[in-house]
Amino acid sequence: MTLLEPQVIGHPVGRRDGRAKVTGTAPYAFEQQVDHPAYLHPIQATVARGRVLTMDTTAARDLDGVLDVLTVFDAPKLADASDGELAILQDADVHFRGQLIGGVVAETAEIARDAAALVVAEYAQEPHDVELAVDYPRLYTPESVNPSYPPDTDDGDVEAALAAAEVTVDETYTTPIEHNNPMEPHACVARWTASEGQPAVTLYDSTQGVHVVRKTLAPIFGLEPEQMRVIAPHVGGGFGSKGAPHAHDVLALMAAQRSGGRPVKLALTRQQMFALVGYRTPTIQRLRLGADRSGRLTAIVHDVIEQTSAVKEFAEQTAVTTRKMYASANRRTSHRLAELDVPVPFWMRAPGECPGTYAAEVAMDELAVACDVDPIELRIRNEPDVDPESGKPWSGRHLVECLRTGADRFGWASRNPRPAKSRVGQWLTGTGVAAATYPGMAMPGNSARISYGPEGHYTVQIGAADIGTGTWTTLSQIAADALGCDLATVDLQIGDSTLPEASVAGGSSGITSWGSAIVAAAKQFRADHGDPPAVGATTVAQAPENPDADRFTVQSFGAHFVEAHVNADTGEIRIPRMLGVFSVGRAINPRTLRSQLIGGMTMGLSMALHEESVRDPRFGHVVTQDLATYHISAHADVADIDAIWLDEAEEHFNPMGSRGAGEIGIVGAAAAVVNAVYHATGVRVRDLPVTLDKVLAGLP
Repeated sequence: MTLLEPQVIGHPVGRRDGRAKVTGTAPYAFEQQVDHPAYLHPIQATVARGRVLTMDTTAARDLDGVLDVLTVFDAPKLADASDGELAILQDADVHFRGQLIGGVVAETAEIARDAAALVVAEYAQEPHDVELAVDYPRLYTPESVNPSYPPDTDDGDVEAALAAAEVTVDETYTTPIEHNNPMEPHACVARWTASEGQPAVTLYDSTQGVHVVRKTLAPIFGLEPEQMRVIAPHVGGGFGSKGAPHAHDVLALMAAQRSGGRPVKLALTRQQMFALVGYRTPTIQRLRLGADRSGRLTAIVHDVIEQTSAVKEFAEQTAVTTRKMYASANRRTSHRLAELDVPVPFWMRAPGECPGTYAAEVAMDELAVACDVDPIELRIRNEPDVDPESGKPWSGRHLVECLRTGADRFGWASRNPRPAKSRVGQWLTGTGVAAATYPGMAMPGNSARISYGPEGHYTVQIGAADIGTGTWTTLSQIAADALGCDLATVDLQIGDSTLPEASVAGGSSGITSWGSAIVAAAKQFRADHGDPPAVGATTVAQAPENPDADRFTVQSFGAHFVEAHVNADTGEIRIPRMLGVFSVGRAINPRTLRSQLIGGMTMGLSMALHEESVRDPRFGHVVTQDLATYHISAHADVADIDAIWLDEAEEHFNPMGSRGAGEIGIVGAAAAVVNAVYHATGVRVRDLPVTLDKVLAGLP
């Protein structure tokens, strides 16, 4: 693959959207200016399973300012009700607590919220089942796990290898429910009008992909995709939860459909987001490792139990990374689901890879202890020459270099190999390491349009999304290099479904997918129009297929290093130092790249020490429904965190020489924290999060 000659890419250009964001002029979904909007507030089920018998809306309708009340008994019928999450208000059945059963439209958001609380629903309640357990009686095997991996793999004879192994590890690790909690809540503005006698729908949405929203929602309402326009120039975070439309989008469109052309605004509350927009499934993971006394693996078994929803299946790919991370002749992985009366799980930053690597990398640390081998050396000894799963060569596997570079920078050589042997005053101190990998993903079907206008400016259009990652800036840099022009002459347009087709911002695939389309369009533009082109010259081109796609396994790799301090009297845990070293190909923009990596690492720290959504089995709902009770890492938790990357270019993936970096920062970070806490205390915590009560009893 021919790579771009970097002129603008590789420079730490400041965010092109930065001024608009810090001055408050960047319009997010709910802030879009529309004429005379109405406001919508959802009505949610207060039972976890059953049927709505009646909904008394009298008091709500009598409230001044109320315009409309939707219920399961009178809502518009959908043209396609096959999606269990999105087919809301089509019958009276309740599948989980918090499910949408109606909504109130009013002159103000406050009136709508007040009126929604006045609607009284009566239910025929049924017994519900919301608890995931290792001995759940009705576990089943999904047909595939996200997005399309086989659920199980079995290579070699793992049972015989485990029986013959000189050293074994057999432990179970659990991760809790976690919620994405982007700063901007899920919000939208829906306007339903008519154009030439046909419905015309505009949806301002907080989404990671305008085209996926249009393709998903238009058929549900019996519309052609061209009849719906989705707009999202700025998105205040998503972490995966905004990667597809959710039920609230359907509710807003229903309300707008019968509002007489008046726009309808909806912003979910923080509490509503804990039931309606996805979450990371809890996991129960059994890891069995067999090795010789030097630490070389002879068997790897990774069995996963996780939950899905009775209303719609989502199967997370938790064990998939284990299939290719380390060399072993005998490997087996499996996924089993429990179908519960809960909301639908969905993507959360590095779905599958994040919780799966947590368990696997803690198990590797336990193996290092059992073999009395340094945990970095253990990983190096188990490096595979080729992809263990497919047998393909790596496009570039530089994990060993990440480990050794990080060890040198972190001062690993001075580490006492024995746990609980270092103490400074009241604080037990220790260090931990974990490896990370994330697949190189590229989405098909992306196109870009380039036009030349007056004053020597190039308009570059693609329906991509910027969810806070820096897309406005990095795509402009790619376009400037591909066109051979100054960055200041590139006018980028993104976040609108009227622009050329673009895939969702997910799977760390955005820059590869969108950037490849822009480079293809730039090359075709120059071929069509020369340099300088005539004013008005325009070219549209689609990203070509990658000729190396089937020849190599493309993965990013990384190594996390963590220093932990644990109070010997209270069990309080502090993380004064984190370092990540990554192999992610060429940096398009070092400033935004570092931001993504340390953001992922911070989220991994948060996963390790804080994040846990608690579901009350008696009533079926999450009780930690706000940022006071759902704890995340704050500034005081992040003292010294740094991320660096190798100087390299990926030659087999895209013309920019980059790989995705939005998710690898979180992969393995939690394991490194847990391993550091063990080294400090001698206490091995296998159930996240690592709270002080889990280490206190075992402190020396």
